[in-house]
Amino acid sequence: MNMLDTPMTMTINDITFPIHTGTIKPDWIAEAAAKGYDIVARVVDRLHLALRCHKCGGLNKVKRFTLMTAQPLCSHCMMREWTADAQAAGLEFLQRDATNRHYGVYRADCGHQVTRQFGFVKRAASGEVKIRCETCQAAFEMEEARERDWTLLGPDPDGDPSYRHYRHDACGHVQRMARGNVKSGRHACGKCSLYWSAAPSKIYAMCFTLASGRELVKLGYSNDPESRLHYQLKRDPEMPCSILRMVAVPTGQDAVRLEKRLHATLRRSHPECTVDPAAYRTQIRVKSEIYDASLTEIILHELDRIEADLTVAA
Repeated sequence: MNMLDTPMTMTINDITFPIHTGTIKPDWIAEAAAKGYDIVARVVDRLHLALRCHKCGGLNKVKRFTLMTAQPLCSHCMMREWTADAQAAGLEFLQRDATNRHYGVYRADCGHQVTRQFGFVKRAASGEVKIRCETCQAAFEMEEARERDWTLLGPDPDGDPSYRHYRHDACGHVQRMARGNVKSGRHACGKCSLYWSAAPSKIYAMCFTLASGRELVKLGYSNDPESRLHYQLKRDPEMPCSILRMVAVPTGQDAVRLEKRLHATLRRSHPECTVDPAAYRTQIRVKSEIYDASLTEIILHELDRIEADLTVAA
């Protein structure tokens, strides 16, 4: 082959590089073979080599120093791995992040683009974590706040990831609140909300069925019994439970007074129905005020009486 037949350039990963003339030493060839590559040529300058991967046949531009001192990574094999991990995680791999080599750009099922670490996507592919679309999550949190009559303004001004910045639709007051409290309704406006003691409340009766099959009843008070049940009391999400009865009470202070009086009556009249917290602590997040279900009808009758008394007093 004469000089006119010798290629002067080589294309690697869609980039054309000049071929550098010079000897390819036997120890380089042996090192490359031991690490899964063939040396095809010297490229760019005396410091770089074109390596062909034994596994996929792809070409890679690698520094000679890297070949001799470390294990070169095949960009083609890595691309296949990133693509496979993305598919297993429910994503479509689009490209590497231009600003950080540890990140990739993906398209989620919703159609939005997300940027994640390759390692995080691999964990998602194995089911260890879930990938959440920031765009969809922001829309979800905005709707979540709107349902509670607040407007989500943005992240927490103090930088706490559990908090957000909100504006109260009723009065325009702006404050930071835990997102979990907004979601569950356990929050109040710092400008126009009543203190719990003056705000309307409810006395409730709830029933629970433990994993053992034992049925329990709880008597308590809250301004939002549904939130109290699902976000505070229910430790086991699979546990059957429901609200049996709610009685509206003018103020939280009245609710405390009536509830405490009823508990005292129940404990005095039916001490055998008080349940040891050890029986339910793994499923219900409370330390007292739980009774055997045999007391249910009596508790419901007492709530009927309280409601009747409140109606007459009104």
